[in-house]
Amino acid sequence: MWCAPRGIGLFPHLQTNGGPATSLWILILSWNFSVVSMQNYHPTVNTHYGAVRGVRVPLPSEILGPVDQYLGVPYAAPPVGENRFLPPEPPSSWSGIKNATHFAPVCPQNIHNAVPEIMMPIWFTFNLDIVATYIQDQNEDCLYLNIYVPTEDDIRDTGAKPVMVYIHGGSYMEGTGNMIDGSVLASYGNVIVITLNFRVGVLGFLSTGDQAAKGNYGLLDQIQALRWISENIADFGGDSNRITVFGSGIGASCVSLLTLSHHSEGLFHRAIIQSGSALSSWAVNYQPVKYTRLLAEKVGCNVLDTLDMVDCLRKKSARELVEQDIQPARYHVAFGPVIDGDVIPDDPEILMEQGEFLNYDIMLGVNQGEGLRFVENVVDSEDGVSGNDFDFSVSDFVDSLYGYPEGKDTLRETIKFMYTDWADRDNPETRRKTLVALFTDHQWVEPSVVTADLHARYGSPTYFYAFYHHCQSLMKPAWSDSRLCSVNLSLPPSAHLRFL
Repeated sequence: MWCAPRGIGLFPHLQTNGGPATSLWILILSWNFSVVSMQNYHPTVNTHYGAVRGVRVPLPSEILGPVDQYLGVPYAAPPVGENRFLPPEPPSSWSGIKNATHFAPVCPQNIHNAVPEIMMPIWFTFNLDIVATYIQDQNEDCLYLNIYVPTEDDIRDTGAKPVMVYIHGGSYMEGTGNMIDGSVLASYGNVIVITLNFRVGVLGFLSTGDQAAKGNYGLLDQIQALRWISENIADFGGDSNRITVFGSGIGASCVSLLTLSHHSEGLFHRAIIQSGSALSSWAVNYQPVKYTRLLAEKVGCNVLDTLDMVDCLRKKSARELVEQDIQPARYHVAFGPVIDGDVIPDDPEILMEQGEFLNYDIMLGVNQGEGLRFVENVVDSEDGVSGNDFDFSVSDFVDSLYGYPEGKDTLRETIKFMYTDWADRDNPETRRKTLVALFTDHQWVEPSVVTADLHARYGSPTYFYAFYHHCQSLMKPAWSDSRLCSVNLSLPPSAHLRFL
């Protein structure tokens, strides 16, 4: 979690000397007046598809200039009816001026039974009531993006502005770009920030493993959004040759996969991959047909013929599909990117080992304590982890990720040996710490390090960070570390901006 720079706050330097009430109300009234006056200004931009009208929004800080917001801009045609389970098409042109002052609907989802809680960000599950307010307006016509444009030029960079495109996280089953306000980062960094909606869950990633439904529609949505941005961002003052894609968690896995897809060629130039990778166990779904058939059975569709099955699923309402409770195997996803021989041509590790990616500049990194969610359920209150629970957790870890291979007992004992602090082996708090380290290393650190190494090996400029911060938060137990402090950016804005 990055701390806001000095001065970012509602009234950061309110003085109370000499008539505090008067000073307070003068400041409040003057700020409110500026908000009203600025929000009455509606900048208009002509895109390749038609004109859009945004709104200028001031930020409650003495050091940040106002931002022009263009919300709910269509980047693709509605993926409805016969276009469900198909790649996105470009949007239709329009006449007149399209109002872009409010968020568009979010893609259909069900946050209450999407996935096991361990696969969802802690800030998401801790604030479900707040999250629910952002996803109330749902519609299959959801392929829209939000553009945040700074209005005050930086003397260091007065030309076309660099662009940062944020891919939201979650678990491939939920989320929306509408939840992330790019205004502060845009103003502070003099960059254009873009967030977007893409199809999630069943509607975004259902695959039959053949031509009936190839899958990866959510990734193709992201690629279509990048295509739209590349074609139109100059109209907003952006530099189409300086586009950075970034994301955290599942969003990072998407960014990592985009670097491996030939469909992304020429659409972005740098990638920031935070707390995730295409090599994480939950990045790719290796059993798509299993979960597609399970869904089809639940809603009464024929599972013997894939063409009939997909046709049946197209006729079901979006709500009926997303409300089905399809639970994945532990450490995996039920509906997510698949190896289709096209968007993802092969296993990501094979692609990386063969250097099958473009020469992007990339930044990767991890946080201390990312694996907390996998340990919470085996913790005995605040007392740590017992020896029996430690042994069970390691065995379950091996069974879930590696099945029952020859030498399984040796693998389990090796892991236990490596993640036992032999100088303090009987301390339950130490066991808890090393268990968190096990899951952090396997699910985040090792995939990120290998990804960084393979990109660097083939000549891509590669940067790596490790972030540690012990913060106090109601969202987490006192013994946990930085993972729960990070909402969406685990680095301060300056770290991202130096990379651009």
